[in-house]
Amino acid sequence: MEIVFNCPNCEQELSVDGEGAGSEIKCPTCDAKITIPNKTRETPPAPSSDTGSFSLNPIATSAAAKVEMHLKVPVRDKPAESLLKKANSPLEAMAKGLDKKIRAHTIRRAQCIEAGHDKFDERVTGFLSELGEANIISIHTFSYEHLDVSVQKVLMDFGVLVIYRG
Repeated sequence: MEIVFNCPNCEQELSVDGEGAGSEIKCPTCDAKITIPNKTRETPPAPSSDTGSFSLNPIATSAAAKVEMHLKVPVRDKPAESLLKKANSPLEAMAKGLDKKIRAHTIRRAQCIEAGHDKFDERVTGFLSELGEANIISIHTFSYEHLDVSVQKVLMDFGVLVIYRG
């Protein structure tokens, strides 16, 4: 009679001849030393063709069906934590400043060049300080292409989009 058991270290299912009960072997998967238990786990009886019931299941008779893989599914006592957080609803933003409308302002770097000097940082800083930190909802950067008439080329540039209450 065959003894079927799991390795206590890696849970690999093993089967040995019944005469090996009590002896020590090495697990072929994890190389741990295992003592073969005396108990056997019941395996379903093999179908016999002399019973009169004959069913051919091509999957059960294939070579892939003979290779058994046992996977463990984690079991939790409490619900799993959510990995995604919900975004704030627009109503919450409106509730903070009921008397103010939500507005947007765009500042492009190309429009901030004066007499060959880049004044982008000063303009953005000045606009944000006029608004005040409490009124700023979000600030987004963006890039865009524009035609520079002086050099007749399409150039890449960037800017800032400010969403605020005002």
